[in-house]
Amino acid sequence: MSERLDLNLLRVFDALLQEGSVTAASERLHLSIPATSRALGRLRRAMDDPILVRAGRGMAPTPFALRTAPRVRSLLDEASALISGDREVPIAELERTFTIRINDGVAATLAAAVVDATSAVAPGVILRFVGEGSESVEALRDGSVDLDIGVGDVAAPDIRAAVLYRERLVGIVRADSPLGRNRRPTLAQLCRHPHVSASRRGRTRGPLDDALDAAGLRRHVAAVVPTFAVASLLVSSSGYVGLVPQRLAEQYGRALGIRWFPLPADLPELDVRLLWHARLDSDPAQRWLRETIRTALK
Repeated sequence: MSERLDLNLLRVFDALLQEGSVTAASERLHLSIPATSRALGRLRRAMDDPILVRAGRGMAPTPFALRTAPRVRSLLDEASALISGDREVPIAELERTFTIRINDGVAATLAAAVVDATSAVAPGVILRFVGEGSESVEALRDGSVDLDIGVGDVAAPDIRAAVLYRERLVGIVRADSPLGRNRRPTLAQLCRHPHVSASRRGRTRGPLDDALDAAGLRRHVAAVVPTFAVASLLVSSSGYVGLVPQRLAEQYGRALGIRWFPLPADLPELDVRLLWHARLDSDPAQRWLRETIRTALK
């Protein structure tokens, strides 16, 4: 590398990747267009990569830039936390995008409440919710994900965790289903109806099947869909039985025309956890967002 990278150059890199143009990045950084253009030239020499290339009337990031962007964002977050760790952050003036990886069953009931709570006091904050594709903690480590909300344990010394609430699965059927009029159907009654399974991995088996095996019973899974939301929509327009988180059923059951009921099996309750990387423990903006999420859920 013929050029040395410093924090200011990394800020330019981050702005260029977020804005996708020299002009917009210069406005974001309060720099002149020529100064930003010169900084891009230095970045290209230092990283030995074009960073941004022409694409029609705009500019597009190179594959290298896309791979590098989360790590740069992570370094900038760490630098910000180091400088302002013990200072109060003016939340009303905060302009920041937080990326939250979230389970779809949780997103349906949590996203609206959290967006309302944040926008009410921090209109400059953008919450970017992304679906689970991989639960790898590397996304938290490299900064491509700020927070992870979902079910599951993570045993890593650099990952922090807090339980948001406990969840359980309940059965759902269309409101006019004969099964829906029975507030506590038996396992045998459940097995007389076709089921829809919500699994992004395409699995037909779940915790209920273990209980059915123990009782000498078996259900027929007629359809497998990737999310709880799709399962709920399918149940609302069919004679299928579905399993979804209780909060989802309570919040949207009436609007979708479905009834929910406790499952007649001792299924484990699930802890919905909030995960973040240890480097963001002291980041005032992150602390505020984590507390806002906890409060919104109450």
